[in-house]
Amino acid sequence: MNKLSQKKLLNSKWTAVSPIKKEKHFTIVKVEVNEDQIVIGCILQAIMSKRDIDIVWRDLRDEKKWIQGWE
Repeated sequence: MNKLSQKKLLNSKWTAVSPIKKEKHFTIVKVEVNEDQIVIGCILQAIMSKRDIDIVWRDLRDEKKWIQGWE
């Protein structure tokens, strides 16, 4: 399980284990919080195409889907 800190999500780098539309490397460009300042989602941006992908931030914990950093 990837260790995550809600406070350090913004601008963190991620590698998709299975490419998403032929892209593997992403950066978190926006963190969505609710009125209680609890993270509910984030937006990943593909490095090559600059395409945005919405994701539930807890999905990043799954090492079968995401690897922290760029590999």
